Amino acid sequence: MAVPFDPHPPFQEYAHPERLVSASWLSARLGTPGLRVVESDEDSLLYNIGHLPGAVRIDWNKDLNDPVTRDIIDGEAFARLMSEKGISRDDTVVIYGDQSNWWAAFTLWVFEMFGHEDVRLLDGGRDAWMAEERDTSYVVPEFPPTDYPVVERNDTRYRVFVEEVRASIGSTTLVDVRSAEEYLGSLGSDNEPAVAPALRQGHIPGAVNLPWQDNVHPNSRFRSRAELEEIYGALSPEAETTIYCHTGDRTSHTSFVLKHLLGFDKVRNYDGSWVEWGNMVRMPIARGEAPHA
Repeated sequence: MAVPFDPHPPFQEYAHPERLVSASWLSARLGTPGLRVVESDEDSLLYNIGHLPGAVRIDWNKDLNDPVTRDIIDGEAFARLMSEKGISRDDTVVIYGDQSNWWAAFTLWVFEMFGHEDVRLLDGGRDAWMAEERDTSYVVPEFPPTDYPVVERNDTRYRVFVEEVRASIGSTTLVDVRSAEEYLGSLGSDNEPAVAPALRQGHIPGAVNLPWQDNVHPNSRFRSRAELEEIYGALSPEAETTIYCHTGDRTSHTSFVLKHLLGFDKVRNYDGSWVEWGNMVRMPIARGEAPHA
């Protein structure tokens, strides 16, 4: 049973305001039947030092990634995870996390690939909730297991793989959402990403650099639609657009902005991202200034 949408006025300017909730709206509805709250952090241990009352933890690394291959879990594993967390197919799921919702956006993206109809993001994530000094809990909730159905994952609509990325260089809009230093290949050994380092630095030829952090204010909440349209004004909402970062987290965050806040129709994530591209033999790599979008 879907929970009513958040009518928060600033959200109504976005293409899909139903994909966001505010801290005040969520605080007033915690415990509502049909509503499940999920915390998904870069640092999963944050959950242990206080989380939203009734929130369950989904660890992006342990829960959503296949333990053997570098891939998203399959339909059976996702159904099992949902059942264990007490999430039903028709529940409204609100996801939040640290780092301005980096991995929360990734978790939402996985929910979308499995066709969960009503999944939303808490604007500002964990940072905003804590800054407002709202209620937190140490209690790990135990919900009755559900009978979540096994659903085939929809890769075609949401993901793009390395062979297609390489074949489409020059014909598809390609957006690198990492920092300018990562994009330019100017990182030194002390500044390289700590998770899954790459042997080579730079960017995919033809990619434009639009860093993900420009999407949010210092308080981790999303910028207005007018501000976002200025940031992404050189991109076409109708064009095939591929996004990548280092491991797929920041990619999911920008994908959420383009699809749900700005209404782009054809956005897919190259979640193999730079950790795949920069470690493959004979892959074309560019360094230096970004081309114009």
